[in-house]
Formats: sequence, structure tokens, C-alpha cells
Amino acid sequence: MDLSKFLKDKRKLAGLSQGAVAKKLGYTSPQFVSNWERGLSRPPVPTLRKIAQIYNISMNEMFDVVLQTTIIEVKAELTEKFFKQGKSK
Repeated sequence: MDLSKFLKDKRKLAGLSQGAVAKKLGYTSPQFVSNWERGLSRPPVPTLRKIAQIYNISMNEMFDVVLQTTIIEVKAELTEKFFKQGKSK
């Protein structure tokens, strides 16, 4: 599962709106939460820890999802760069 889907699913399970989460985190707009859930940006690590507390999920679960998402993103980026550059020479 990617981080954006995970965050959205866990927020809904917690029964919270994007606006409520933003307010609990000290953000002025729910747009931040929306962007995270759409995969347009990622919350900073300290915010991810706060989100885990708000959604009542373990730090280990949050860490595992962040790690797996990061590995997938880095692998895709490296694959693109590695093989695309190899073809252009």
C-alpha cells in the first residue's frame, strides 16, 4: 500500500475529516491533508508521527508504510534514470 492511500484510509477509519486533521496538526488549510492523500506531497516525518497518534496506529505500522513507499519510489526513479540514460548513449 502506498502512503497516500494508507493516510486516506486511516483517516476515514478514525472518522475524521481532512479539515479536522489539519486543525489537529496546526495547519490552516485542509489542502495539506488533501495533497498528502492524493500523493502530491508527503508530510514531514515529525508530522507523520503526530498523524499516527491522531489515527491511533502504531509507529511501527506508519514507519513500515513510509519505508515501503519510499523504496518503491526510489526504485522507480532509479530504474528510469539508469535504463533511460543507458539507451541514449
